Amino acid sequence: MADKSVVLTYDGLKKLEDELIQLKTIKRKEVAQKIKEARAQGDLSENAEYDAAKEEQGEVESRIAELEKLLKNATVIDEDEIELDKVSIGCKVKLFDVEFEEEVVYTIVGSTEANPMEGMLSNESPVGAAIIGKSAGEKVVAVTPQGELQFEVLDIFR
Repeated sequence: MADKSVVLTYDGLKKLEDELIQLKTIKRKEVAQKIKEARAQGDLSENAEYDAAKEEQGEVESRIAELEKLLKNATVIDEDEIELDKVSIGCKVKLFDVEFEEEVVYTIVGSTEANPMEGMLSNESPVGAAIIGKSAGEKVVAVTPQGELQFEVLDIFR
């Protein structure tokens, strides 16, 4: 089975690459040093520091493998080539939330970069999927686990 393509903005790609470099160059060495120090304490069978360091090593190596897989399957969106006539990945969109009578701004990103608290909305989320392909002035209903949410697309920009 082929790995799923991961959609990233340039900023998202850079963050993942930076994290991978940090894990490989700094974190691996830190964990190796912890293991070395724990081994020096003697009996490993009852050494909590050694067990914790080995567990941390497993987590670091797992994250490295995950990042390498993500980056291998990444499709990077060129933000300069984004058409602003319809909502798409990589653009910013200003919405009017009908229920709360307020304007909200989101950057539409792939699921890997999503962080709604920072205004990064996944194209696969209920709201993201509902607004993809819509134009300014269109009204949208997003079906979420909490019920239906109504929005109006006010503006699409970079």
